[in-house]
Amino acid sequence: MIKMALPNKGQLFDPTIELLKACGYKARKSRKSLSCIDTANNTEFYFLRPSDIPMYLGEGIIDCGITGMDFCADINSPAEKILDLHYGHSRLCAAIPNDSAIKELDELKDKRIATSFGGITRRFFKQDAMKIIPLEGAVEISVNLGVADAVVDVVETGSTLKQSGLRIIGEPLFHSNAALLARPGRAETIEVQRLKKRIQGYLVALKYMMVEYDAPKEILDQACLLTPGIESPTISTLQDKNWFAVKAMIQKKEANYIMDELADLGCKGIFLTRIESARI
Repeated sequence: MIKMALPNKGQLFDPTIELLKACGYKARKSRKSLSCIDTANNTEFYFLRPSDIPMYLGEGIIDCGITGMDFCADINSPAEKILDLHYGHSRLCAAIPNDSAIKELDELKDKRIATSFGGITRRFFKQDAMKIIPLEGAVEISVNLGVADAVVDVVETGSTLKQSGLRIIGEPLFHSNAALLARPGRAETIEVQRLKKRIQGYLVALKYMMVEYDAPKEILDQACLLTPGIESPTISTLQDKNWFAVKAMIQKKEANYIMDELADLGCKGIFLTRIESARI
């Protein structure tokens, strides 16, 4: 049985649970326990702080887990990234008071910086002796309280920083997203690879849809150019030998355009259906 770490709260929690559910896993967090067992999938889930998961993986205590790459990078965890996921995208940015005279990131090297990501911040500025004020939350308020001169914090929309009278300066220090990670030496195990393939199948399903339609013989080649599928479309002969049934995977973002083009060509009975999962 493999041990898998999941975020116990925060913005990564809900999409992670939704992802695993779509992949056939049963991960349920209860008030009385921080772990649960999915016997059908030979997996024991542990609900941990997202920032702690890279440590458990790096030390070999947990086999695999899902968390943000910023947490992994901050402590230089030796955990192996198996797969980037489709959620948890954010930027780690520096912010200063609106009335500050600072114009460049380099000017922050000698300033007091409040952050939850001291490791990334020191490496970015190449200053091991940088004045870091370590905070676990509410970093943006530290400047108003006189604790710090600037902050380095996770940014999605930037609205929280603006509400605190701060503005982003310079380029992001780090770009992050959620990822499937494994402890060193466990990435190629059967259970972890099965989990990876299931997630990959779900990610494919998010990007593709299945289109089915009937096409007359004289436009079949043109229709197939619009719907080439992964390898090639599936084509079946109908009772009327002059018509063919076609089925193919198409990118979701192009689905409506393709349906319009097929209809304009003269195809009939055009249907679009969701894909729950796939192996391609």
